[in-house]
Amino acid sequence: MQVELPEKLYYGIGEVAKAFGVNTSLVRFWEKEFDVLKPKKNAKGNRKFTPADIKNLQLIYHLVKERGFTLEGAKTHLKENKRKTLSNFEIIQKLEGVKAELTKIKGQL
Repeated sequence: MQVELPEKLYYGIGEVAKAFGVNTSLVRFWEKEFDVLKPKKNAKGNRKFTPADIKNLQLIYHLVKERGFTLEGAKTHLKENKRKTLSNFEIIQKLEGVKAELTKIKGQL
């Protein structure tokens, strides 16, 4: 899944939820369930997600929504195979980007 977010240091939970096409409550739930998600909170308690948090959310989204892992299965998979999973996920992301670019070029021909 390609997430369309502008280049910023911090993203609000609404922006993140909209980019992933999920509810803000799901993002908050994943934050509680997965240790890798640690968004910063401002004085009001609003969550501010960094680009690293967005990458982790993409990985969680991929495992749970696209590959059909259960939450427990995704947690276990992340703990045991974090480096391998992240590497494979980044390769998949790059290939999806190339595919989208080629599709765009094909449409222009």
